[in-house]
Amino acid sequence: MLLLLLLSSLLGGSQATDESFWIRVEESVTVLEGLCVSVPCSFNYPSRGWTESTPAYGYWFKAGTETETSKDAPVATNDQNREVEMSTQGRFQLTGDPGKRSCSLVIRDAQMWDAAWYFFRVERGTYVRYNFKNNGFLLKVTALTQKPDVYIPETLEPGQPVTVICVFNWAFEECPAPSFSWTGTALSTQGTKPTTSHFSVLSFTPSPQDHDTDLTCHVDFSRKGVSAQRTVRLRVAYAPRDLVISISRDNTSALKPQENLTHLEAQKGQFLRLLCAADSQPPATLSWVLQDRVLSLSHPWGPRTLGLELPGVKAGDSGRYTCRAENRLGSQQRALDLSVQYPPENLRVMVSQANRTVLENLGNGTSLPVLEGQSLRLVCVTHSSPPARLSWTQGGQTVGPSQPSDPGVLELPRVQMEQEGEFTCHAQHPLGSQHVSVSLSVHYKKGLVSTAFSNGAFLGIGITALLFLCLTLIIMKILPKRQTQTETPRPRFSRHSTILDYINVVPKAGPLAQNRNQKATPSSSSRTPLPPGAPSPESKKKQKKQHQLPSFPEPKSSTQAPESQESQEELHYATLNFPGIRPRPEAWMPKGTQADYAEVKFQ
Repeated sequence: MLLLLLLSSLLGGSQATDESFWIRVEESVTVLEGLCVSVPCSFNYPSRGWTESTPAYGYWFKAGTETETSKDAPVATNDQNREVEMSTQGRFQLTGDPGKRSCSLVIRDAQMWDAAWYFFRVERGTYVRYNFKNNGFLLKVTALTQKPDVYIPETLEPGQPVTVICVFNWAFEECPAPSFSWTGTALSTQGTKPTTSHFSVLSFTPSPQDHDTDLTCHVDFSRKGVSAQRTVRLRVAYAPRDLVISISRDNTSALKPQENLTHLEAQKGQFLRLLCAADSQPPATLSWVLQDRVLSLSHPWGPRTLGLELPGVKAGDSGRYTCRAENRLGSQQRALDLSVQYPPENLRVMVSQANRTVLENLGNGTSLPVLEGQSLRLVCVTHSSPPARLSWTQGGQTVGPSQPSDPGVLELPRVQMEQEGEFTCHAQHPLGSQHVSVSLSVHYKKGLVSTAFSNGAFLGIGITALLFLCLTLIIMKILPKRQTQTETPRPRFSRHSTILDYINVVPKAGPLAQNRNQKATPSSSSRTPLPPGAPSPESKKKQKKQHQLPSFPEPKSSTQAPESQESQEELHYATLNFPGIRPRPEAWMPKGTQADYAEVKFQ
C-alpha cells in the first residue's frame, strides 16, 4: 500500500513537470440566475500509458473538493460509474469528449449558490491522471435583470398588417431554448400559445382603438418561475382629436382648459396667453390663425402644444382666433372669438350743413355758426367696445334722436332762433363715460331781416314787375289813339321857346278848367302880386316836396278847344316838378324873364 502511494506521488510529480498537460478555458464566466451558459474548454495530455481503445474520463470539480477519493463527487462527468453532486445533477453537463481533448461544460438554470471556482480533471490509462487546479474558471451568477427586445414599427397604420419580433439576446449554444408568448388587447385572442424558440415573430392588424394599448412578450426558462418580459405601447396612427384651448389671464397663473368656451372677453391692456393642444399620431402640426393670418406655427418634432401670448391686449386684437392641428391622416380646429373691451375713445362731433355729404369734425367746445332756417345734421362718433350708449342734451334737457336705431345722429331740419345754445353728446359705458359739447350760434342771412320777409319781398317785386308790364302795354295801346284825336298843332320850336315848350304835359280836365276861369278874373285885393319872373311861395313849397317824393307822370286826355292868341298867356298848370333837379336861386334867373307857369306836376 505504501508502495502504491509512493508511486503515485512520484508519478504526480512527474506529471506536474510534464508540459504536455495544458488547458484553455475562460478565467471568468458570468451567467444570469436561472439561465443557461456554455463554457467552451479544450485541453491536452501526453500519449503515454493508454491506447486508442482506452477510455478517457473527464471531471469538473468545485474548488475545495478531494479528487482522489470518492468522498467528494464532481459536478459533472462522463464517467457513468461516478456519481455527481446532487445540487448540480441535471444542470451541469460535460458536453465535451475527453477522448478528443474537449472539456466543454454547459450550466443550466444557474443558481446563486453555483458561484465558485471550478477546475477540470482527466483520467486515461495508467499515466494520464491530471488535475488542472490552477487553470480553472470562476463562475459568477447575477440576478436576472435582462429583458427581451421587441422590434416594432414606431407608428402602426390602422387596418394594415404589422410584424413584431421578440428576441432574448443571450448566448444559447447547446442550451435549451426558452418559451415565448404574447399578450395584449390588440391581439385577436387573449394571448398566444407558447412557442419554443430563440426568438418569436408575431403578426396582427391594429385598429385605431388599439392606440396606446400594451403588447407584452414573455420569455419563460426551464426552471419554473424564472421568466423575463418586455411590454411596448402601441402607437397607431390617427387624425388629430381632443383639441383643447387653455387660457391664462396673467403671466404667473396656471393655464385653465376651456373645453366648451367659444367667446372670450378681455379688457384693453390685459395680459392674455392662449395654449393649444391636440392628441394625434403622428404628432400634428399646430398653428394659430387670426382671421386668415397665421400668427405662429409649431414643428412636428417639437412640443405637442402651441402657445400664443398677448402681453397687452389692444383693440385691434379682437377677432376670431383659430387653433388648427393637422397631420397626414386629417385635421381638427377650434375657434375662439376674442372681444377686447375698452371705454369710449376719441369722442367727437361731425356736422353736415345744408344737405352736404361732407362731414366736418368738431372738437369739444367748438362754436358752430348756423343761418336761421338752414338744415343741420350732428353725428356723435366714438370708439368703444361694447358700443357706448349715446344721447343728446340741450341745456340739460334730453333731445330725442332723429333715428332711434342710431341715437348718435341729431337732425335739425330748419334751425330756429330758440335752438341756439349748447348741444352735448354723452357716451355712457360700463368702463367709463365721456361727453363732448358744441355751441350752436343762429343768425340771420346778410341783408335780410328774416326768411319770411325775404320771401315776401321777392313776391312783392314779382307782382310789381307784372303790374308795370301790364300798365306799359295799356299805355302803348291807348296813346296812339289819343294822338290822332288831338287837333291841337304841335308847337313849333324857336329860339325864344321856354323849357315848357319841350315838355309834353297833359293836364287834368277838371282842375285845369277851373284854374283857367279863376285866372281870367282879377285876383282878390288881399293877395299881393308877385314880381315878374319870381315864383310863388306855394310853387317853391310844391317843388321842394315833389323833389323829395318822386312820382310817375300819368298821361291824361284833353278835350279843350284851341284858344285865342290872348288866352295862350294864361296859367294852365300850378306845379312843374323836375325829379332829381335842384331849384335855381333867384340870382341865377336872367333878368327880363317871366314865368309862364307857376307849377307843373306829374302825378
